[in-house]
Amino acid sequence: MNEPTSVALPPDNCTIPVDMDYLQGILIDLLAIHSPTGYTDPVTRRVVHELEEMGVGYELTRRGAIRATLPGERSHGCRALVAHLDTLGAMVAGLKPNGRLAIKPIGTWSSRFAEGARVSVFTDTGILRGTILPLQASGHIFNDAVDTQPTGWPHVELRVDAHAFNKEDLLALGIRVGDFVGVDSAAEILTSGYINARHLDDKAGTALLLTAVRLLREGGPLPMELHVLFTISEEVGSGASAVLRGDVAEMVTIDNGTVGPGQESSELWPSICLCDSSGPFDYHLSRHLLALCRNENILHGRDLFAHYRSDSASAVDAGNDIRTALVTFGVDASHGYERTHFDSLRRTAQLLAAYARSAPLFPVSAKLSDNLESFPETRTTVVPRLGGGVAPSAS
Repeated sequence: MNEPTSVALPPDNCTIPVDMDYLQGILIDLLAIHSPTGYTDPVTRRVVHELEEMGVGYELTRRGAIRATLPGERSHGCRALVAHLDTLGAMVAGLKPNGRLAIKPIGTWSSRFAEGARVSVFTDTGILRGTILPLQASGHIFNDAVDTQPTGWPHVELRVDAHAFNKEDLLALGIRVGDFVGVDSAAEILTSGYINARHLDDKAGTALLLTAVRLLREGGPLPMELHVLFTISEEVGSGASAVLRGDVAEMVTIDNGTVGPGQESSELWPSICLCDSSGPFDYHLSRHLLALCRNENILHGRDLFAHYRSDSASAVDAGNDIRTALVTFGVDASHGYERTHFDSLRRTAQLLAAYARSAPLFPVSAKLSDNLESFPETRTTVVPRLGGGVAPSAS
């Protein structure tokens, strides 16, 4: 039997320092806080506390998204980095005659990844613990039928850890339709550097962004003012639509990168996603990030994500005229029981720090331009024109 071999990686020569003890500690703290979309106040408070400890100024939207600011030499046409605080989860959809709960997912994820999950049910009067189970959960009762039952949210139920044998018992416990259900992260860190947990999307992105902020707050003003955004509704599609203002010219989203067949992403380094289901990301900003990786000796990859949407899409959909890019840390089994490696998180934090410290891409005025002088050029080649002559074409 062949023994597994280690992946041969190029030298890791990036010298940007990252406090890995802090990164690991804040990630574990964040993973312990339930934050399904719509129930994000507790994690907002935790992140705000962290910003206050760093001495970083911030604003809160009415619903709890965060807009922190690091000063820069230029305040108009500034930059933004964004991660999301909300995670997948569920809501109580019905109180069943057998004393179990029907549930509806928050965000897009399969019920097959919910089976066996330990959860908290947030009622108006308290918190109850429970487990999500398939309707036929015992092989001793249902025999082979446990292997042939359908997959889907109508085919799972939530068992509450309390005396609940009918609907009346559930009502007496204070459970009502619409109560939020938080799914435990079940985090485990290995000495190999891997971390397994639900909700690495995007608690890991939040943790590495906070780590980058700790690094950036030292050393004086940045070339451009930097807004550090934490959104609260990315998993349901609205994300960065409400936390931006017209002063942001460039925005880089930090989120999970899908690892698996047909993908180029890795759990060991960041990937720059050049296109997702919403379309291509900004040509110039994406290639600026790729150049930073090369210049800073940061191991990295490039990828496309077919079934994917991020805070960048919601920002553009809301009418913001900004360049957007997507930087991802590699995650295996995304929207399931996820796994990544701290090397990927470290390298992603290094890239964010390099980006925040880099010179502006283009001269940007506070108002719209009425000429081509400041508009960027894309490299072109010359291709034959039908009927003779040549025509320019973007390379």
